[in-house]
Amino acid sequence: MGNKNKTISFRVNEDAFETLREIAEERDLSLSAVFRDYVDKLVAHDGQVQVVPEGELETMGEDETSFPPKVEVPKSFIREHERLELEADHLREQLEEHKRYVNHLREQLEDEGDDVIQLEELDGEVEGMDSDPDDPSFRLG
Repeated sequence: MGNKNKTISFRVNEDAFETLREIAEERDLSLSAVFRDYVDKLVAHDGQVQVVPEGELETMGEDETSFPPKVEVPKSFIREHERLELEADHLREQLEEHKRYVNHLREQLEDEGDDVIQLEELDGEVEGMDSDPDDPSFRLG
């Protein structure tokens, strides 16, 4: 298979377009060549390209921070982060298990819906029965 070129297109505002065209004319290049060079450099440096005006290029020394900036993170922070990720995964698993259990209980409740006794039905049964005078009766009130 051959190496095929792909086309990238994007929009810029008119001022940026004019500036890019001036840059291309100064360097005696086409706009396409300017973008090809930029993309080639971006790919070659794994996305770590910083656009700097030529006047500032000479003033940048080795003592300045590299681009992109790098920050050292203590190992304890990384370990704590990993521990929290594991704990979060465990809690997600527990939550899913709880949801499954709740759904199971709801299904059981729906299946056993006929076994629910309404208090009003009990009141009707008690009034119609011959109650024993020795049985104490209770009232809520």
